[in-house]
Amino acid sequence: MPVNFSSRAALAAGLIGLVVIVSALVLQHGFGYAPCPLCLEQRWPYYIGVPIAFILAFIGDRLPRKVIAAALLLLAILFAYGCGLGIYQAGAEWEYWLGPANCAAGNIGSNPANVGGLLDAIDSSTVVSCTNPSLRILGLSLAGWNAIVMAVMVLISLKGALSAAKSG
Repeated sequence: MPVNFSSRAALAAGLIGLVVIVSALVLQHGFGYAPCPLCLEQRWPYYIGVPIAFILAFIGDRLPRKVIAAALLLLAILFAYGCGLGIYQAGAEWEYWLGPANCAAGNIGSNPANVGGLLDAIDSSTVVSCTNPSLRILGLSLAGWNAIVMAVMVLISLKGALSAAKSG
């Protein structure tokens, strides 16, 4: 049985999302780039959307076309939310608007067993701001790249939903 476009769209969204979230985790845990709270929130559409996209890619042919279309439309909405977060953070980084006032996270590392250990952990922690990117790639922060990738995933999901709706 030939694979339909909606399954390919779901697979593409899942693969793209998997590459992005694994890259973010490698940057964090392998290279020490601590994420801010807004960065962590931008990961949730990947955590939720990637497994759903893979499920649709692999069992979608057994589901009614309307279900596939609805699921891909919901993925597009989820990815649009992630895109919006990326745009918001990137805009705050470029000072087009203010970022969240309370957006800073510490990277304390381990759970100290006593107060002295806690004070040492606080002294060695890194505070991460949502408006001060620690890494830019080709002039864009990771939030900017996230907005672009999420926009592509929105388009892929919408095209897959449209294809499923037309075929059913």
